[in-house]
Amino acid sequence: MGEDRETQQIDTCHQPSSKPSGFFAKLQSCPKPNSFIASVITKAVLGALLLGLVWAVTGPAFAPGQNLFGLVILFLSAVCGGKLISVFTFPNTPPVPALLGMLLAGVVLRNVPYVTDSVYIDQNWSSALRNVALAVILTRAGLGLNGSALHHLKAVCMRVAVGPCVVEACTVAVVGHFLLELPWIWSFLLGFVLAAVSPAVVVPSMLLLQTQGYGVQKGIPTLLMAAGSFDDILAITGFTTCLGIAFGTGSTWMNIGKGVLEVVGGILAGGILGILLYFIPSTNQADVVLLRSCLLMGLSVFSVFAGHAVGLAGAGGLCTLVLAFISGLSWAEQKAPVAAVVSRFWDVCQPLLFGLIGAEINISSLSVYTVGLGVATLSVGLLVRMSMTFIVVLFAGFNVKEKIFISLAWMPKATVQAAIGSMALDTAHSTGDEQLQYYGMEVLTVAVLAILITAPVGALIIGLTGPKLLQKYTTTHQHINTQDQRVKTCDIGSLESKL
Repeated sequence: MGEDRETQQIDTCHQPSSKPSGFFAKLQSCPKPNSFIASVITKAVLGALLLGLVWAVTGPAFAPGQNLFGLVILFLSAVCGGKLISVFTFPNTPPVPALLGMLLAGVVLRNVPYVTDSVYIDQNWSSALRNVALAVILTRAGLGLNGSALHHLKAVCMRVAVGPCVVEACTVAVVGHFLLELPWIWSFLLGFVLAAVSPAVVVPSMLLLQTQGYGVQKGIPTLLMAAGSFDDILAITGFTTCLGIAFGTGSTWMNIGKGVLEVVGGILAGGILGILLYFIPSTNQADVVLLRSCLLMGLSVFSVFAGHAVGLAGAGGLCTLVLAFISGLSWAEQKAPVAAVVSRFWDVCQPLLFGLIGAEINISSLSVYTVGLGVATLSVGLLVRMSMTFIVVLFAGFNVKEKIFISLAWMPKATVQAAIGSMALDTAHSTGDEQLQYYGMEVLTVAVLAILITAPVGALIIGLTGPKLLQKYTTTHQHINTQDQRVKTCDIGSLESKL
């Protein structure tokens, strides 16, 4: 026993000390930058590293005026623009959406002299990357839907989701036909582009009010977050149907039939692929989450591109939505890790999407006449949307102030407009028809105006009017009343994951 104790003491003496000494001890004693400065330095180093790596790998292909150089600069500029604009905040209001800064970064790169010549982006690359971003956002939307919420959703939530969306789409279609002189099918296409509410603006704003206790007694934040999901799905479905008809050939009835075929075909294909992902990979395989994420994202991107390849662009988008929704249902509680992986894809795709959308806008080619009519069309649609929202909640148990707030909160537009606003223009480019390209640019211009106007204004209005129009619920451990019970089945976490 004594020898063992002596041996242990000798071993302990010979063990190296865990504490650093000499130069490393002095290095650790140096003051470190605070979290904000460290974050800025880290991201600056990562940006410089990205530039250096692409240059080292591609060599002469990575030079000003080349496609790769333009894409990397656009991505980094969009990221910086999103961070900078998020700094602008008002008391008791959510920050200005980062997507607005990303969009403006793209506009600046496209319209500043000399910079425009250096930051060149090939049209085919731009279209392909926007389609990849579209696949990612549709996948997140499908995973964000909750099956039990769909089954138990009450009438008030469905009315808020369907009524304003359909009425605004029809209103914009009529106004756009006479003001912008668009054909009827293109007017309805524009209507459904503008009819979608933005979860990227509404959900964070509602969560902020909810944490402060405003409107939670009657479930207003939960109601709007739940209805926003179905509002987007309806708008995307209407858009994809109109897109198929707009680029169809033959008689009107044949084009309508093609649009219906796209809807049915997209739903069936998405359902089959979603069921397939229930069986593969099996749960006893290693890295199940990674395999499911790769299969889901791969099939989603393939569906979007395959839809374009066979001339059924709308079917690809619907297939992706249904695929993600069915997969999420089959995975049940196990879908959360997959949704987290998909959200990382969105972190990369979001700056590219909004930056590329902004880079499509050439300010010198826009006339004051077109911008003015676009703003007028958007304004009429918003006025009708808010009026319709007020009407559908008349008998839902809310007081006048709460009805006004719900109407105002149902205004912001951003994510869906960026995702589908350029699809018509991309499809028109593939046909080579200049007239169709003109219509596609009109749709994209109004969509960008909608983002620039309604995203920051909507976030500001929600933040300022919420505390004034909603009742604050201060007792946190009491049961919420009957109105909140009618929407409590909506899973807030899954809705927030759409962002």
